[in-house]
Amino acid sequence: MVKVGSVLFNAEGRAALDLAANAGFEIFFDIKFHDIPNTVEQSIRSFKGYPIQLLTIHISGGASMLKAALAAADVIDAKCIGVSVLTSMSNEETHAIYQQDTETLVTRMFRLAEHVGLDGVVCSPHELAAANTILTQALKITPGIRNHTNPADDQTRTMSAQEAIALGADYLVIGRPITAAPNIAEAFAEIYTSIHG
Repeated sequence: MVKVGSVLFNAEGRAALDLAANAGFEIFFDIKFHDIPNTVEQSIRSFKGYPIQLLTIHISGGASMLKAALAAADVIDAKCIGVSVLTSMSNEETHAIYQQDTETLVTRMFRLAEHVGLDGVVCSPHELAAANTILTQALKITPGIRNHTNPADDQTRTMSAQEAIALGADYLVIGRPITAAPNIAEAFAEIYTSIHG
C-alpha cells in the first residue's frame, strides 16, 4: 500500500492515483476530508474505481459528516479512517483552540468515532492506549514515527516504530525519516530492521 497525501495530490491530482493504481498498489488516500456532509460524501464518491483501501477524514467534522463519509466510503469499497488531533499539535495548542488538554480531546474524538462506527483512527502513538480501550475493533494508524529525535521537527507527539507497534498500532505512517534522509536506502533499512529485527 502507498500513501497519497495532500502534497502529492495537490501537485499531481488524479494522475498520482493513476500512477499508484497502474503500478499495482493499493492506496492509503490521506487527504483528510473535512467539509459539510454532502460535499464530503460527493467528493469521496467521485473516487469510485480507484483501489483506495483507506481514506482519511477529520473527526472534528462531527457525526453527520462522519456518517456521510462512511456511506460514501462503502460505495467506493474503502475503509473510513478518522483523524483525531494532528501529531504536530502540542498540548498548549490544543488547549488554546479547544479549551481542553490533548488527552481529553482525543478521548472525546475516539468516543465519537466509536459511536458512528468508523473503521479506524489516525492518532499519535501516545494515544494508542486510549484507542485500544475505546475502539477495540478499529484500525489504529500512527504517524509521528521517529526513531531519532530532531529539534527542527514539527511533530511533537512522536515515538519509535517498535514502541508504537508494541502499543498496538496496526499501520505506521513513516515519511520524512526516510524521504528526507541523506541516504534513503539506509534510512529505510534502519527502520525496517528496528521493526523486524
